[in-house]
Amino acid sequence: MAEQSSNPMNEPRYCGIPTFMRTPLATELKALDIALVGVPYDGAVEARSGARQGPRQIRDMSSMMRTIHHVTRINPYELCRIADVGDVPFKQIFDVEASHADITGFYENLHRFGIVPLSAGGDHSITLPIMRAIAKDRPLGLVHIDAHTDCCDEEMNSRYSHGTPFRRAVEEGLLDPKRAI
Repeated sequence: MAEQSSNPMNEPRYCGIPTFMRTPLATELKALDIALVGVPYDGAVEARSGARQGPRQIRDMSSMMRTIHHVTRINPYELCRIADVGDVPFKQIFDVEASHADITGFYENLHRFGIVPLSAGGDHSITLPIMRAIAKDRPLGLVHIDAHTDCCDEEMNSRYSHGTPFRRAVEEGLLDPKRAI
């Protein structure tokens, strides 16, 4: 395996392993503040599949990022330790609840280290297992920008679909509905 000795920000954008915003690819979590995570899952959507491709496409498109914002002149990479930690691995991709358990387990590990996750996914169902990992101590607030509330009780006879995560989150005490917009 090749040793990573160069800064990905100094390489041509078409070189190297594509990571979110050309950050380093991390396997060691102890030294991170923010982890960029891919959740390539859309097994809980009944139409318009393809959200599973989101993390890969975002990684590729974010190769145009620069280290310093052209207006604010702030370099976020100097303010905190940021890295791409890869994608959530799935053991039973065709089983929604098993896949959600894989997502929760991955995020529990990040949470244990005090790392703030920045996620790119997948269908809206992935929000519930992420919240299960990071809202154990107290319910979260939420800013949800969507044409739908995703608060259905069931969709297509499933309680765990892309249209139900926020209802389940409230029921499980993970989401404070008074702090949800």
